[in-house]
Amino acid sequence: MPLPELPPLPALTRAEGELIDRYLETVDLLGRINPARSSHTYGGLRAAQALVDRAVRLRDALALMHERGETELHTATLGRALRVLDGERRTRRVTLPPESSG
Repeated sequence: MPLPELPPLPALTRAEGELIDRYLETVDLLGRINPARSSHTYGGLRAAQALVDRAVRLRDALALMHERGETELHTATLGRALRVLDGERRTRRVTLPPESSG
């Protein structure tokens, strides 16, 4: 059975694409660190170590946008890009899981 076709990624500037990529990398690492969703300290430690570098890259992406005069974020377009790139699932790992009934 073929996989469903994803909607096309909206048109982004190179800097916006970089921002989205760096943001999702950071979110993925935060999800791995989340103590409510992780079961081992080593994986969280490794993710926390990598987070420092990814946060710098995220900051640099935003700084580059600002320096180029891209001072406003087009939230609707960036939101569509995040959805196409599975951002809803990826950011869900950062939140608390539902409380188990028990």
